[in-house]
Amino acid sequence: MSITLAAQDLCLTQSAVSRQIHGLEEALGIKLLVRGHRSIAFTPEGERLFRSADSAVQQLQDVVGELKGPTGRRMVTITSTMGLTGLWLMPRLGNFLARHPEIEVRVSANSRAVDLKAEGIDLAIRYGAPGAMPEGAELLLEESIVPVAHPSLGLTALDSPEVLAGQVLLEFDGPFRPWLQWSEWLARFGWEGVKPRGVLRFNVYDQLVHAAVAGQGIALGRLPLVSPMLADGRLVRLAIPRPGPHPEHAFWLLRAEEAMRPEVAAVVEWIREEAAAGALEETL
Repeated sequence: MSITLAAQDLCLTQSAVSRQIHGLEEALGIKLLVRGHRSIAFTPEGERLFRSADSAVQQLQDVVGELKGPTGRRMVTITSTMGLTGLWLMPRLGNFLARHPEIEVRVSANSRAVDLKAEGIDLAIRYGAPGAMPEGAELLLEESIVPVAHPSLGLTALDSPEVLAGQVLLEFDGPFRPWLQWSEWLARFGWEGVKPRGVLRFNVYDQLVHAAVAGQGIALGRLPLVSPMLADGRLVRLAIPRPGPHPEHAFWLLRAEEAMRPEVAAVVEWIREEAAAGALEETL
């Protein structure tokens, strides 16, 4: 409540600040300040306007802070499913940060459909059928499913009901998708009546994969997500008598804006490179 201090903060003269206030009062047709001897006070209208303006400026400062990140670097926000985040995105993110230390990446792991622009999200990696994807969606990773297990189980193939009967199956207890459910695979092999030694159920896919790596049972491995574990020997791919259910779903890259900021474009380029490298791993 001091014209002098306000002028100092703004690096202006007192008269310049006073003229700005008078101009605002004239534009509104009301008095905003009561001027006394070496003091000023709000009128009721001035108090109301101040509170609204102060709140709006604070919200703007908060948004700017989020965009810059706590370190002042420009931020890129990505959302993806929990399984893809845990098994594919996070293990690779260190490579990007080493290449682009000036860019801060925020990852939001969830499977719900979001309005990217409305929620301030730059990129999304979503799982679904081609017809369910919005315009501009870019195919990132094709889905491919194979049975996998830890080497300690001593398995190389899942080729008979007797082999299955002695094992624990790791079941994904999420939305019903035939290519991810053991019941559909067993029906494909003609083994519907075979009872495994046990079944462990998981509602989050990355937990299921971690259980497979721990040797707790056989999992239906999604090649885009488990190929690094096959490459380094943490898991082995099991031969099967015939192909399992074929998925039409895939992982897609969505952008909030067609015209991307430079830091968003850098993240998109890196994601494409990692996806291409992952596809090459699957063929080796």
